[in-house]
Order: sequence, then C-alpha cells, then structure tokens
Amino acid sequence: MASLDVTNELNCSVCLSIFTDPVTLECGHNFCRVCINKVLETQGASGVYNCPECRTEFGKCPALQKNINLRNIAERYSGKRQKEEIYCTYCIGSSVPSIQSCLMCEASLCETHLKVHSKSPEHVLCEPISSFNKVKCSTHHQVFMYYCVEDAAHLCASCALSGQHTGHQLELLSDFCKKQKEKLMEVYTELNLVKTDLEKKIQGLELPMKKLESKFETTQEKVSSIFKDIRQQLEKLKERILQDLKAQKKETLNHFVEQISELDAKKRELSEKMDHIKELCSMTNPITALQELDVGSNQILHFESKDQDDLKDCSKTTKEDVDESCFLKMLHKGLSDIFSSYKNKLLSESEAKITLDIQTAANNVFISDDCKTALWQVNQGRPKVPERFQYHQVLSSQAFSSGRHYWEVETGETGNWMVGVAYPNIEREGSQAIIGKNDKSWSLCKWSNLYFTLHNRKQIQLNVKFGCRKFRICLDYEAGRLAFYDLNNLTIPVHTFVTTFTQPLHAAVSVWDSAYVTILSQE
Repeated sequence: MASLDVTNELNCSVCLSIFTDPVTLECGHNFCRVCINKVLETQGASGVYNCPECRTEFGKCPALQKNINLRNIAERYSGKRQKEEIYCTYCIGSSVPSIQSCLMCEASLCETHLKVHSKSPEHVLCEPISSFNKVKCSTHHQVFMYYCVEDAAHLCASCALSGQHTGHQLELLSDFCKKQKEKLMEVYTELNLVKTDLEKKIQGLELPMKKLESKFETTQEKVSSIFKDIRQQLEKLKERILQDLKAQKKETLNHFVEQISELDAKKRELSEKMDHIKELCSMTNPITALQELDVGSNQILHFESKDQDDLKDCSKTTKEDVDESCFLKMLHKGLSDIFSSYKNKLLSESEAKITLDIQTAANNVFISDDCKTALWQVNQGRPKVPERFQYHQVLSSQAFSSGRHYWEVETGETGNWMVGVAYPNIEREGSQAIIGKNDKSWSLCKWSNLYFTLHNRKQIQLNVKFGCRKFRICLDYEAGRLAFYDLNNLTIPVHTFVTTFTQPLHAAVSVWDSAYVTILSQE
C-alpha cells in the first residue's frame, strides 16, 4: 500500500505515468515537460492558460521550472521498480522477486527455488533478466556458449559445430568475458591514475582559486566600505556648507531686519511730526496757531533738517546678493580633500615578504621555523651577539628604503605586544631600546587591554575595539607615512604617523606575557 501511495505521488496527472523530465508550474503542481507543453499549446488557441490539476488561471503562458529533485526521485524509483518487476517463475500466486535467472530453463528464481535448482554446468545462472531471447541463439534456441573473435559474434554449441566459423578463433564466452574484464580493469587502472592526477591538479587550482575568491571578496568589501565612508564624508560636507549658508543667511537678513526696523521707527516719528504740522495748519484762531508755531517753529525746522540727515544715515549700503562662488569654492575644496585622502589608498601597494631575523631576537622570544611567528617564551639560550635585543623584541630580515609596502599581522588573545618599524641602528639594551620609546622606531601597542601608538616616548591612546587581533601595516617611504589599519576596516587607519624617514626601515615585533605575533602571508 505504501508503494502504491509513492507511485501515485510520482505519476504525472496528464499521462498517468511516472514523471519524465518533471517541471513545476507557478501553482506548485508537477507534470512531465512534454505533457504540460502539449496542454499549454492547446490552451494557447483560446489565450487562457490554467493548471490541468487545480485549474489555477495564469495571465500568460506560465514559465516551466525544472524540478531536479523530483526527476532524480522518479528515475531512481522507476529503475528500482523495473528491477523488482522480474519475479520468480515458480512462485505462482505471489510476486516474489527473483535473485538469478537460469538460461537453460529460461526461468527466474527466488532464493528458495535457487537452492533446489539443478547445479549441472549446462544450467547457466546469471542476474535476473526479463528477456531470454537476448542470451539464446535465434536459430537453434540454445544458450550462447562461445564467442567468435573474427566475426565478433555470440555462438551456441550448434553454431560452433556448423562449420560456418571453421578456422575462426572461438573462445568460451566466459573465458572471453574474463579476458575483456581484465582489459577493462587495465583501462580502469589507467583511467584511475589519470583521474588521480586530475584530482591533484584540481586541488592545486582550488587553493589559489579560493584565495583569489577571498581576495575578491575582501576587495569588494573594501570598495563598499570606501564608498560608504565617502558618502558619510559627503554628507558631513553637505551639512557643513549648509550650516555656513544658514549662518550667512541669518547674518545678512538680520542686517536687513535691523535697517528696516530703524527706518520704521523714523517713519513713525515723521508721521507724528506731520500730524502735528497738520494740526497747526488746521487751527482757525491765528493767535493760537502762531503761539504754537512760535513755540515749536525752530524745533520743527531744525527737526526737518535733522530728518534729512537721519534718512541719509539710514540708507546704509546693504549686501543684496549671495556670494555663491564662496560656497562653491568650499564645496570644491571639500570634495578635493575627500578624494585626495583616498589617492594613496587606491594606488597599488606591494605586499612585503616579511621574515623575522633570529639573529636580532631576544632570548625570551621564540621564533618559528618559517620565521613568521614571534612568541614570548623563557630563555632560548642563544649566544649573545651585537645584533640581539636584550628584551622581548625582534626585527625583520628585510629592510625598506623606498616604495610603498604593506604587511599584515595576527596577534594572540592574551599578553601584550607591539608591532611597527625601526631603524637598524636602534639600541639593543635597556628600556630605551623598546620600539616606540625612542626616535628611531614607531609602534602600535596593546597593553592591559588598551591600544595606543608610541614614538619617541609619546603615547597616543586609540579608539580600537578590544579583541581586535589582525592589523595591516602600510609604509609609504617617500611620503613618510606609516599607517596602521584594523583588517576589519581598511577604509580609515586607526593611526597614521607622518614624518621623514632617513634610514632603511625594518619591521619590528615585541611580545611578552604569553603573547605572540604572526606575520600573515597572502600566498
């Protein structure tokens, strides 16, 4: 019953057979590709398309999505069912799968009937087959026993004795098959060697491919990060210029408001004088009018003269235009500064091949065999030489006196460390030899869960997220720039030293309290 249920699920509702190249409609129902194409072609005449199973209508001819999983299941089930359809010939009334077929008896045998079947040589057993005509001579109806090499033909015993193949090389079919299998195994062995070689080549290509893929992803992230930062800086520039515009607008318009307010006050004062004059002129009693005029005539006449002067004073020159060029210059400079800051980042840098010089390594610094890792460790018992540091430091074997270079480091979770650069003549003994505590070295340091830079004993604490363990160190010798980047954000350096280098520079590493620093390789 379960097998029947599975069969029903694997049957196309159009042809009622197991799916062949099944495809899925938008409604989710599956059909054989050929079956649904015929249905859709028929529906195309009316211009109305719908699912043959659920009748869901589609606005246009629906797209057919290949159902790979269903196809694989249908193919496996179909093959298994075909194999199971060969049943035991002697189990009448029940379908018992056969495990072998007898070519002599032309019968398929289950495990039970195989036990009681004849064991004589003429009863040749093979895997279950559905058609015995393929293994018997069509002329003599006998099982093929021989193989004619010249004619490449299968022969029964009667064919071999008929004389038709006289003089031909005849071999027992089993012997010939065995020889062919041996040849096939030789070919298989050769193919397997070729396959193994191809697998090695594939593995050899996969590693650089993955590294390239990783580099591309890193570059994509870097580009996205740069654009994000540029957008942020552009937004800040926009806000700054708009604020300046707003401030100038306020200042300029306030000047207008002040003048208008002053002129309004003068206007009110003049209106009062005019009303007074009209009142004097409207008096009918000459004595009263003259008395009023005598009292105020000099004041009014003086006031009129003063009014003219006040009006001139109020007519101050006022800025009546916006100086756009000023703000455009600010915008131009801001844009130039933003994009200039990325000029050096976008220029090509060469990755420095850094190895640590064990001759300079202090006796409490262990150096790995590949000279890439420095680990704080107690006395290494190395001989004392002039190049060796007294305390927990080491320089690189390579020195840089020109060009743009970078290298990347990974630090341990515990302990304290320093990474940076130093001149070759840096002191080797005493606290003044620690990188950053003199004018001959520059370093990025982690101490007691704090990050800071150090040069000539000047310390600058950094806003670096605690737990950051991977950094990129970029050196532009001619420009006198030494920048440290968090590998999780290569857009903005955590700190940049700007100076003038006067000697070749070695990479420098300092470790103590169980710390380690590893030079990362991009290869």
